[in-house]
Amino acid sequence: MPEIHDLSPKTAYTFLQETPRSVLIDIRSSMEYLFVGHPVGSVHIAWIDEPDWQENPDFSIEVQRLLEQRFKDCDARQDASVVLICRSGKRSQEAGAALLAAGFQNVMHVDEGFEGERDENHHRGTLGGWRFHGLPWEQC
Repeated sequence: MPEIHDLSPKTAYTFLQETPRSVLIDIRSSMEYLFVGHPVGSVHIAWIDEPDWQENPDFSIEVQRLLEQRFKDCDARQDASVVLICRSGKRSQEAGAALLAAGFQNVMHVDEGFEGERDENHHRGTLGGWRFHGLPWEQC
């Protein structure tokens, strides 16, 4: 049975650059994606979003559609690689488990997320994460 593979931010970035049938999906809320920032080239499909903060019941379907649009020459669930990123690496594991349950075979997540864990002052971005490692990101 397939498993979710943990990738460090730098390993994820390299993997995405070197793997033609791969996509980085940012699963954070719309507000996080827009205002906190997101990895350059990522696609936003929220796992949990406002206003009700419920799991997106169409998450797997939306990922399937994205992969089918991008990679028309393969079986998206079998041959494409999905890399998920959230704030700190927790929600992406939940979303990854949902993708595996829906039949996706190549599911990974960024173990430190976009912002990493909180430090002793309850600030993110000082201990790890995509931004901390200086990887390309942008915000609106």
